[in-house]
Amino acid sequence: MTHHTIAVGHIAQLLQGARSRGVDVDRVLTRADVPPLLLQAPMARVSQAQFAQILRMLRRATRDDFLGLGRHPVPLGAFGHACRLALQEATVGEALRVASRYYHGVLRDFTARLRVAGDTARIVLDARGARHGTQWYGERTFLFFTLGVANWLAARRIPITGVDYSGGARSADAQRVFYAPVRYGQPATGLWLDARWLALPVVQDAQTLKLFLANAPFDLLVKYQDRATLTDRIRRLLRNDLSAELPSLAQVSAQLAMTPQTLRRHLRDEGQGFQVLKDDLRRDAAVEYLGRHELSLVDIAERLGFSECSTFHRAFKKWTGVSPGEYRRNRLVCGPAGEHQAPDTFRQSV
Repeated sequence: MTHHTIAVGHIAQLLQGARSRGVDVDRVLTRADVPPLLLQAPMARVSQAQFAQILRMLRRATRDDFLGLGRHPVPLGAFGHACRLALQEATVGEALRVASRYYHGVLRDFTARLRVAGDTARIVLDARGARHGTQWYGERTFLFFTLGVANWLAARRIPITGVDYSGGARSADAQRVFYAPVRYGQPATGLWLDARWLALPVVQDAQTLKLFLANAPFDLLVKYQDRATLTDRIRRLLRNDLSAELPSLAQVSAQLAMTPQTLRRHLRDEGQGFQVLKDDLRRDAAVEYLGRHELSLVDIAERLGFSECSTFHRAFKKWTGVSPGEYRRNRLVCGPAGEHQAPDTFRQSV
């Protein structure tokens, strides 16, 4: 399975707080195996593994569980402690309430609250005072991690019905990340879900918490994604062999027992086009392959179905704004990320 990649714009926003605190963010990127110059290419993408590594390195560099996104640092280990408190509760709803109350005391920028009205529940972040420059992205990050923890507690993806963003730029990835409609310019940041999901039992324990923290934040990014969307079904189908000519829309629709018109309409409802889907899949696979140092650029071009390496170069630059060589240059100098990894700071929180 080739995971969706992440736009470098997210990294640029994520680094703002650390940069304002004097952290050498280029060093953070380099240790996470991401060329710092990549941030100057607005269309560039990174793999989810790279993004998770940036989060780990940034947490270590800022000595802040909230990655420098708040006015004041959150003590290291706060995330792990909140998870331990949540494990003591019987249901996901009670676990979220307990974890939110704990964060009231360590996070000063906003307050997370779980509100239930009839059949509808809402996790809302109430700002404490005027918002500062990085707060809007911090709120979005906290909301995503909250949903990820809820999914982990129940060991399943909890569907949500909508997401509210109170400020900041629009995000092309938000709807795909949350699998729900996103509204901008709302009074407060939060998400909506059916209240019945709060009654799901907490099925994790102290042993599984150790593994969860050891794999965080990567599992939060990928483990409970919605695999049932038509876009992901087609990506899985096409991913079987990218080295050959990819099937046409008519061939894919026949394999999925749909008419081409129905398939095109469903993809449009998911904000996707068939050709764009194929290009995005090859781009995401290329980003992942470029992280494998045993593969030459010629090898990668062949695996992606390009007869000439020069054709692959042109396609990758069209997709991301940089050539494969530029993307990989930092790795050739610095070596694999694994050679630079410090002890996992999430694991130290256990």
